[in-house]
Amino acid sequence: MRKIFFYSAGMYSRLLLLLLLTACCSSAVLAQDSTAAADAPVAKKKQYTKNTFVANYIIDNQTVMVPVKGTFEFDINHRFGTTDHGWSDLFGIFGGANMRLGFSYVPIKDLQIGFGANNFNMQVDWSLKYAILKQTRDNSMPVSVTYYGNAAMDTRERNSSINIATTSDRFSFFNQLLVARKITEKLSVQAAFSVTHFNNVDGYYDSAKNVLPSMKNTHLAIAFSGRYKISAKTALIVNYDQPLTQHPTNNPHPNISFGIEMGTSGHAFQIFAGNYGYTLPQNNNFLNQNDYKKSQFVIGFNISRLWNF
Repeated sequence: MRKIFFYSAGMYSRLLLLLLLTACCSSAVLAQDSTAAADAPVAKKKQYTKNTFVANYIIDNQTVMVPVKGTFEFDINHRFGTTDHGWSDLFGIFGGANMRLGFSYVPIKDLQIGFGANNFNMQVDWSLKYAILKQTRDNSMPVSVTYYGNAAMDTRERNSSINIATTSDRFSFFNQLLVARKITEKLSVQAAFSVTHFNNVDGYYDSAKNVLPSMKNTHLAIAFSGRYKISAKTALIVNYDQPLTQHPTNNPHPNISFGIEMGTSGHAFQIFAGNYGYTLPQNNNFLNQNDYKKSQFVIGFNISRLWNF
């Protein structure tokens, strides 16, 4: 009986030792897992650069900015006549003017859709703007990239003096890719490439009395813009637009413009002088005949008011 007892005690001792070893190994594994979990890097949420620009517009161009989701915007764009007539029409203020009223909304994050109407050729337009990339504070993304598109329709009544044969002739289109960077808290710069297309262009007679188009239907251009803050709510703004396409006749002139911007969280006001006299980008890029070398500048302003719902 004593022999059996010692055998059983030895067996129990071995089992107890095995359990202790298992517990120690498990504790070591758990400790390693806890250490690994503690050492694992915590994923940081991307922080985007704010207020590269404070408005959708920078003079005659769009900016890369898209307001936050739920923002409704009302815009007034106004261009007076050219200043080259001097005091006779008060530097264009008493001359002919172009004006546009626009409305836009941001239904989902980074996407803005809009509608507008202006008095030149009684045009109505529809627009879309989408923020593709955004500059980050850590510069993992060094620039912001945005697409802007606009389609306009000439709604004038058809008659012998208007070169409109079909409904398609009434439409023009503008597509632009914008790239911007906020360099410092005061300075932001932007470059853009655009494609303008008119379904219908005017023609002219050659020496053989053949009707030829005066311009190509598609026009390419580049633009450069800058904004420099001089106070918390005021900034200097500049813009330059350069045509790239060479047309048979009526080549559009470049645009150089400069002005001042005043803004708050709910509105922006820009007043400026430049060569572009229209309120839609396809008209400015395709039709501009104002020459800065002849002092054919236009005084204009943009007013934007935003509400968030």
